[in-house]
Amino acid sequence: MKKTVVLFALLIGISSCISTKSTIKNIDDNAPVPQLLNNTTFIITEYSKDKKYGYDKDYPINIFYGTTRNEIINQQRFLNALAGPKGEKITYTKLESCCPFPAKRSDMGAGLLDVYEIKWEGQKTPILLYLNIYEKGQLMVPVGLTLKKN
Repeated sequence: MKKTVVLFALLIGISSCISTKSTIKNIDDNAPVPQLLNNTTFIITEYSKDKKYGYDKDYPINIFYGTTRNEIINQQRFLNALAGPKGEKITYTKLESCCPFPAKRSDMGAGLLDVYEIKWEGQKTPILLYLNIYEKGQLMVPVGLTLKKN
C-alpha cells in the first residue's frame, strides 16, 4: 500500500510539470529541411529580426532531428554555422535541458528544450540559446550573431 501511494504521488508530480498546452510560438511544420554545407554544418541564409528568437524559451530554435538517430547532431550543425557579432569564432556548451512541453514527435509525449551557452573572445557575458529538437521551424541566425565565414 505504501509503495502504491508513493508511486501515485510521483506520477502526479511528474505529470504536473508538463503543461497540456505548448507555449512555443514559432513552430512551422512547413519549414524547409535544412541543407548541409558539409557533414557538420547547416547552410543558413536568413537572419532573425525577432530579438526573442532563440533567446526566449517560448521562441526556441526549432531544429527537429527526426531524420537522424543522433539527437544532438542537428543542434551542432546549427551552432557550427554561427559566429560572434564581428565574425568571432564561437564555442558552445550544453548547460541543461529544461522547460517541458507536450510534443507529438516524442515517444514520451513530452519534450525538453536544450540550453546552450555561447561564448567568443572579447565577450563580456556569455549568451544562452534555447534549442528544440522536437519541432520544426525556419532556421535563422539569432539577433546579435553572424554566420561563420567558410
